[in-house]
Amino acid sequence: MVDGLCWIAPLAGLAIGAAAGAEASGAAPSEPLAAIAPERRTAKLSAAQLFVVADAALKRGDGVTAEAAYRALAGDRDPEIRSEARFRLGMVYSALGRHVDAARLFRRILDDKPDAQRVRLELARILDAMGDEAGARRALREAQAGGLPPEVARFVDRYSAALRSRKPFGASIELAFAPDSNINRATRSDTLGTVLGDFTLDKDAKQRSGVGVAARGQAFARVRVGDRVNLLARVSGSADLYRDGDFNDFLLSVAAGPEWRLGSDRLTGEVGITRHWFGGQSFATTRDLAINYSHPLDRQSQVRGSAGFGLIDNKRNPLQDGRRYSASLSYERAISNRFGIGGSVARDRQALGDPGYSLTSSQITLFGYREIGSATLVATLGYGRLAADERLAIYPRRRLDNLYRGSLALTFRKLGIGSFAPLIRVTGERNRSSVELFGYRRIRTEFGITRAF
Repeated sequence: MVDGLCWIAPLAGLAIGAAAGAEASGAAPSEPLAAIAPERRTAKLSAAQLFVVADAALKRGDGVTAEAAYRALAGDRDPEIRSEARFRLGMVYSALGRHVDAARLFRRILDDKPDAQRVRLELARILDAMGDEAGARRALREAQAGGLPPEVARFVDRYSAALRSRKPFGASIELAFAPDSNINRATRSDTLGTVLGDFTLDKDAKQRSGVGVAARGQAFARVRVGDRVNLLARVSGSADLYRDGDFNDFLLSVAAGPEWRLGSDRLTGEVGITRHWFGGQSFATTRDLAINYSHPLDRQSQVRGSAGFGLIDNKRNPLQDGRRYSASLSYERAISNRFGIGGSVARDRQALGDPGYSLTSSQITLFGYREIGSATLVATLGYGRLAADERLAIYPRRRLDNLYRGSLALTFRKLGIGSFAPLIRVTGERNRSSVELFGYRRIRTEFGITRAF
């Protein structure tokens, strides 16, 4: 099978090894084609003969015939033949620069054969070529967790240390229908307790349910300015759209800055601006400065750290203008080639014009992912604590919040179309607050599409 092929060649950049490695794979031994006449007549070919046809077509530069043969073999009932054909076709696509198609095939092999380490290393190489450094590093950690021959492990260590994004531009997007029990994260209560007594809340200030459309996307461009330095620019955005436009929520962020490769570490810095619109009107503008650092602890785990500073300009309330400071630290570990865990801690400080609006928050998040056949399950649990500096004059108590959040997401790669796959995500939130107005419950379900690998 595919693990019988040469380990080192793909990571060294020898993209076309499929034909030369056919005999080494053991999946499709060569078989003479003397019985197949060249005249125009129908003949039945065995899988082994069809592999020979494909290999011969590759040698004479007939990619169309080779692709057709490999695609036919990729539907064979025998999982060994099917995986071998997908691997060879993936290598052909890789050589042609069709990285998305190659990545899909490699991922399908791994869905059936999670221990095919050679394929996982090829997937890491393809993701790196696509500019998905985080995905490439995760694939390498999973391969290390699954066990590698000593000489291969040493080579992968060197490859991981030298890994860097090279793709000059790229983009990603996620779209979903999103039924939501509380689109405005508002209280269920009919009244609000204040120092002046209980006020009756308007219906727009109370919990509203709705079915919306959610979109998330990002695009980037990269320019190499040195052997270890790139200039990276990115645009990212999100939108939650509802029939009632008063609850439409838009975010748009533009940022640029240098990224440095420091051995196996990565350091990036950026300056940017984020615009927030709510209900069709400008809500806030934040000018940001941020740095991010990543460091592999060992072959299976890594840590990431970030710190940021922002200037907030609130368009609706000048008392909420001010400065924002943030910091976070995350850890991720591949337990096996199909299972991983991680966690993060974050701290955020908003020093605003009024102490009643000034907030300090902390959050801890734990997550795990598991490959189940051709599906990926991701579970997340989080807890956050928020405290205002002082009590707002109208409320009887200072704001203190405790936010509990959990989510389950399932991606079905087998049902994918092109480079996208169906996604189901369920998220539950419960915020307990000392100020009744900020307490809420929320369940949100998303049915959409996301990247298939």
